[in-house]
Amino acid sequence: MQVVEKDIKAEVCDAPNSQENIEKGLALVKYIIIGILFGIIFVKAEIISWFRIQEMFRLQSFHMYGVIGSAIVTGIISIQIIKRFGIKTISGETVKIPNKEFRKGQIIGGFIFGLGWAITGACPGPLFAQIGSGFTVVFVTLLSAIAGTWVYGKFSDKLPN
Repeated sequence: MQVVEKDIKAEVCDAPNSQENIEKGLALVKYIIIGILFGIIFVKAEIISWFRIQEMFRLQSFHMYGVIGSAIVTGIISIQIIKRFGIKTISGETVKIPNKEFRKGQIIGGFIFGLGWAITGACPGPLFAQIGSGFTVVFVTLLSAIAGTWVYGKFSDKLPN
């Protein structure tokens, strides 16, 4: 849905997490702890390993396909449970999952994302776990991801999305 006011184009977000109570200070510690645990799991499962990622792109190992496939199956099951049983958020809000239309920009963006993933051996999820594990060269990938996000935001209205 588009909103136009005085020649300024803004996107209206349909996200269900409006969070009227904005968390501050120590309340954010739980997210830091969850992030650290998630990073440890990434490291222990070897899904931040550049070699595992290269094995995947060279079709030499099932390891990464198994991880990604199990995440997809878990996501499908979770979404179906949320939809069928009307699960609400912790704060009691209804979860709305809008239908999404296919656009050709998704194919182009997916190709660019996959190319960057194959070249750098990192996707946005494991970047911070790789940095935390001491692979400081990944800062270049992080800065490139931030720059790419900025460029997309700047020119998204001119791109085929």
